[in-house]
Amino acid sequence: MPNKKIIIAIDGHSSCGKSTMAKQLAQKLTYIYIDSGAMYRVVTLVALRKGLIANGKPNVEKVISELKNINITFKWDEVEGKNTTFLNGENVEDEIRQLEVSQNVSPISTIAEVRAEMVKQQRRNAKNKGIVMDGRDIGTVVFPNAELKIFMTASPEIRAERRFKELAEKGDKVSFEEILKNVQSRDKIDSTRAVSPLKKADDALVLDNSNLTRAEQLNWAIAKAEEIIHSK
Repeated sequence: MPNKKIIIAIDGHSSCGKSTMAKQLAQKLTYIYIDSGAMYRVVTLVALRKGLIANGKPNVEKVISELKNINITFKWDEVEGKNTTFLNGENVEDEIRQLEVSQNVSPISTIAEVRAEMVKQQRRNAKNKGIVMDGRDIGTVVFPNAELKIFMTASPEIRAERRFKELAEKGDKVSFEEILKNVQSRDKIDSTRAVSPLKKADDALVLDNSNLTRAEQLNWAIAKAEEIIHSK
């Protein structure tokens, strides 16, 4: 009997390493990684190309009317060894990472109609299963029927410490206290917002990675996924 493909939904707090683990898991299972952040970047890129953003403010009505012309898909690039984002069949992976897109993505991602369309496209990308996706509401809103749901967490202090090290390695001068405050603030905002708040799905497995290495948590996730994939 061939292995069945499943949907893996990973949710959790900020600075937990959700995206890193989701990408590694997708690579190990040769699944597609649905990068929700990239999807909002694609819409932003389209808005910039069409001149629908002026002084950092999008023309909301025109952005919404443009959604029907946007089809986002993902493929694994064997040569580059990375996930690749396509807009209507055009590889836009490098373009969506440019500074101009980064500077304009936030206002685009707050448009309710854009968020609703992205969820629709995420589900369309997952119709044949074999996908991994991470976020704040994947197991509760986007894929409530996912076969494997993981809720990642770690203590705020450990998450702040990881972020602090990451930024220090890049040469950014920031204080640990400042980052800890930001982590705690994001937790509060994510958990209390009106639309799609961060919430553990009832059937999600909790992965507290406070004392785990990246390799250990990946092995844990692979074991859980394979258990379901190989079950009859």
